[in-house]
Formats: sequence, structure tokens, C-alpha cells
Amino acid sequence: MKNEKADNFYLEIKPPKGLIKFDFKEIWLYKDLFYTFISRNIKVRYKQTAIGVIWAIFQPVLTMLIFTIFFGRLVKVPSENIPYPVFVFAGLLYWNYFSAAVNGASNSLVDSEGIIKKVYFPRLIIPFSSSATPLVDFFFSLIVFFVIAMYYNFFTTIQGVLIIPILLLVAFLSSTGLGLFFASVNVKYRDVRHALPFFIQILLYLTPVIYPVSLIPEKFKWLIFLNPLAGVITVARDTLLHKLPVDWTILGISFFISTLLLILGISYFRKTERYFADII
Repeated sequence: MKNEKADNFYLEIKPPKGLIKFDFKEIWLYKDLFYTFISRNIKVRYKQTAIGVIWAIFQPVLTMLIFTIFFGRLVKVPSENIPYPVFVFAGLLYWNYFSAAVNGASNSLVDSEGIIKKVYFPRLIIPFSSSATPLVDFFFSLIVFFVIAMYYNFFTTIQGVLIIPILLLVAFLSSTGLGLFFASVNVKYRDVRHALPFFIQILLYLTPVIYPVSLIPEKFKWLIFLNPLAGVITVARDTLLHKLPVDWTILGISFFISTLLLILGISYFRKTERYFADII
């Protein structure tokens, strides 16, 4: 008679190694939980709303109309020979994703207080899933952008379409990096929830969403490109609207700064996460 021994599953929790202490293997093991969090975030976002996912279209369109009336018509902000609605919507595409991702990631730990106290899983999954959730809104907004562009007889090139995922990746890296930092601080200091909207509002005017980069004096342009969203929006307009080649220098600077923000965000998050369950 053959003896059969039941297999036992052991999970050994070890501190991650490396400069930023990011365990890719552990994150991959919990990928299903990552998808579950994204699904939950989407359902919560549109739960008990009268028009559901139409909010993903209504919000950027309304913002575009307000900016067009006040900045395009009254203030007469130049738009580089592009109809102002198309010009500003190209910037709002990435800005709306960025602001939603930073806000969501920053509040994600506090909003998930119950599960953090009850069970172990990589805490990084929570802010990462919150940063990924607004990608759904971005997709709907992108469709609206192409509709508006066609209405004004603006047709982009294949290059302009192909560069969109790269620009979105840069926006994801920067928003997740900032979100990780603010999420860690928010666990201890709940003032972040109140201060963050003000910070994002200020950052909006430091990002060329409602105005072109050409308005900035040449000697100060390097300062604005320290903001990775400035490079993303500039390249997006150049490729989608002006049909120019990709400025890889600007895009490279934005990618470098975004990656740096992500590394710093993960490092600070991993340094402080051991205290989350105690003080959240």
C-alpha cells in the first residue's frame, strides 16, 4: 500500500531586498487581489450614481467648456493656431488622469483601513490599484477627444496614436510615486486629505494645461519641464495636434523624473508601512 502524504502550503514572509525593497515576485503572487481592488474601486466610484460611467465623459467635457469660455474667449489665451477646445482637451486628458490617480492613491490606505488590520498582503497593491483605476476614465475621455478633434477637422497621425500609451505610462509612474508618498503620510497625518486638493489645484497652473509652453520665456522653460506632466502634455499636443515628430529629449526628461518619483515613493512607503496597521 502506497503511503500518500498531504502537501502543506507554507508562506514565509521575508523583508524584501534591494535599494527600493520592491518584491516583484510577491506582487505577482497577489495579482488577482490587484485586479479585485481595481474592480471594487470602479464599482464604488459609480455606485448609486444616476448616469453611471457617463460621469467619465461629462466631467472633462464640462471642464473643457469652462476653460474655453474663461481662458479661450475672455482671457484669450493663445492656443498655437489650434481651436481652444481641442487644445485644452488634449491637456486635460492626461491632467485628469494624473489628478485622479494621485487623489485615489493618497487616500487608498485610509479608505482600506479594515482590510489592512485584518489580513496580510503586499500593501503596495492598494495605492497601485487606485492609480490604475482612472485608466478607465482616460479611455472614455480619449474617445471624446477624437470626436471633438474630428468635429474641428483635426486628424492625428499613426505616430500620435502610438505614443499615447508611452505618455500614459509616464503619467502613471509620476502619479503613483506621489500617491505612494502622500498615502504614507496620510496614514499618520490626516491633514493630507484636506491639503492635497489645494496642492493639485496649484500644480494645475504650473502645468501647461490651459496655456502653451511657448508662453514661458526660454530661460525658464527648463523649470517647467521638471514637472513630468508638462513634458507629457507638450509631446501629446505636438504629436496629436501639430503632427510633429516626438521630442525624445523632453519625453526622456519626463520619464526620468517620473521614474525617480516612483522610486522615492516606493522607498518611503516601504520604510513606513510596518506601522500602518498600528496607527491607521
